[in-house]
Amino acid sequence: MKRDIYLKLLKWKTSKRRKPLILKGARQVGKTYILQKFGHGEYDKVAYFNFEENPALDDFFRQKLDPVSIIANLEIYIGRKIAPEQDLIIFDEIQASNYALNSLKYFREQAGSYHVAAAGSLIGIRLSRPRSFPVGQVNFLDIYPMTFMEFLDAVKRSELRRLIETQKKVSPFPDPFHNELLDWLKKYFFVGGMPEPLRCFVETQDLVEVRERQKEIINSYLLDFSKHAPTSDIPKLGLIWNSIPAHLSRENKKFIFSAIRKGARAREYENSIQWLEDAGLIYKSYQVSTASSPLKGFMNPNNFKVFTLDVGILAAMAGIPPKSLVQGTNLFNKYKGAFVENYVAQQLKSDKKIDLYYWTSKGKRAELDFLCEIQGSIHPLEAKAGISPKSKSLLSYDTQFNPPVLFRTTLLNLKKDGKICNIPLYAVHNFPEIIDDYDK
Repeated sequence: MKRDIYLKLLKWKTSKRRKPLILKGARQVGKTYILQKFGHGEYDKVAYFNFEENPALDDFFRQKLDPVSIIANLEIYIGRKIAPEQDLIIFDEIQASNYALNSLKYFREQAGSYHVAAAGSLIGIRLSRPRSFPVGQVNFLDIYPMTFMEFLDAVKRSELRRLIETQKKVSPFPDPFHNELLDWLKKYFFVGGMPEPLRCFVETQDLVEVRERQKEIINSYLLDFSKHAPTSDIPKLGLIWNSIPAHLSRENKKFIFSAIRKGARAREYENSIQWLEDAGLIYKSYQVSTASSPLKGFMNPNNFKVFTLDVGILAAMAGIPPKSLVQGTNLFNKYKGAFVENYVAQQLKSDKKIDLYYWTSKGKRAELDFLCEIQGSIHPLEAKAGISPKSKSLLSYDTQFNPPVLFRTTLLNLKKDGKICNIPLYAVHNFPEIIDDYDK
């Protein structure tokens, strides 16, 4: 399937600043697939090595970390030459070998003509303890579950993607396209952006089978807890992970430790929350009470919301049945709009690569779903599930900070509503760039 990150891989290949690449991402978001596709499409040959499937590969890196010797051993291992500049070397699941991870430094310093791309889940990359991580000697790229834009490509509706991306004016999309996009968005809420369930949906249209693939992914994450996490944290990880749908169903969606287990305290679970975030399985959105830049300097580290990496995984965890897809817009309203917020959080992380924050007024009488800092500017964004949204929190934010434009994303079509710019949920990709037209 087509992935947007392919263009970034092309830039990496031709960059004058090219270093060995580490492609980071949660398990099963498509790291191996895209590197293989990129390698076979842009190089003469691919030399592929998986350190989890073949632990013996680690032995080649335990001696002196000399790239020439390492390459010679790898060539013997695969039975052919590896050509500099012409072949792509892929080190998959590199977190399984601290020595291989450390060797990237020497490939940068001593063998720059070899193109090396490594893939590793955040479970391993963040939590492994290499003797000397190659700080400053590697390039990084992050890969996430497929965005709604990529979903449209996958279901052979790239024309609708282009329609969204080329919309430069704050004026409604034609109704037939608007309605079709809402229908595809509803399917995305169920299927999500994990490549394997999405591929199943494209090939079979079997939603029951899609759900089975999602459950398999969830079970693999649970198995990863026991494989990679400290023994003392394993039960806590399961409790936190399984509690996410319930937390998002709360009115303010704030993560409350006592909701995990009666009497639970933050300090008991902080490491487990961090583990899940480092693994790429959750996104945290922190509370702020001001709109000053940088938002990171004003966040409250003790107040946050937790979203899953993928709205389809959330639907599977919550047990949303396939029949929800034929019940009008009910799916968008499930869990008090939790799926809408999770969807928006997912798109902002994967598409905009920004940190997540939400705003609360003094006294917490008003709460705004997202406060986004993009290229030094702060933009308020309210996310609602319905077609008759009330914007009390957005207007409260306006009274205090008076931004030039207030953003809202709903099931409504693209339109101006006084100072409010309503962006349909399927076109969150256009936030906040559409602002360039707002005053025209």
